[in-house]
Formats: sequence, C-alpha cells, structure tokens
Amino acid sequence: MTQRRDYLIFMRKQKSLTQKDVVNILKREYNIKITESYYGMIEQGARTPSLNVALAISSIFNANPESIFLTNSTTKCCEKEIPRR
Repeated sequence: MTQRRDYLIFMRKQKSLTQKDVVNILKREYNIKITESYYGMIEQGARTPSLNVALAISSIFNANPESIFLTNSTTKCCEKEIPRR
C-alpha cells in the first residue's frame, strides 16, 4: 500500500513549481537526471527515491528529509521494546 507524500506536493505548490520544474532543478543544480514521470511516482508514494535524490529534493524545498520521506509507520517497528536476556 502506498501513501501520498502530501507534504512534498504542498511544498512544491507553495513555490509555484511544476513537477517538470523540480526535475529540471534536480538536473541543473544537482546533476540528478530523473524523468517527470518518476518524480510524479515519488510524490504519489509509488517509488522511493535513492538517498541522493531524496536529499536533493529536500534541499530544493529546504526541508528535513524525514518530514518528507519517512512516516510514523516506517519507524514504529523500531519503537518496540527488545526483550533482555
């Protein structure tokens, strides 16, 4: 099950950028080449970007990568107490 990255979409729209604009910024400023389609899938939660791409996207929006790419359900497994021996 995928989850939309609404915060990422919100930030992009706040800067009045299209998905194509973001792809062009990634290419021009970070030498990262992805397609507009792939970026759209990142926003929809259908694809998880590499660390390099995630950090570049976060930098474009001056945002913490965890606030965009990690969800509570991602980290819940780590909150369980580990039994001691």
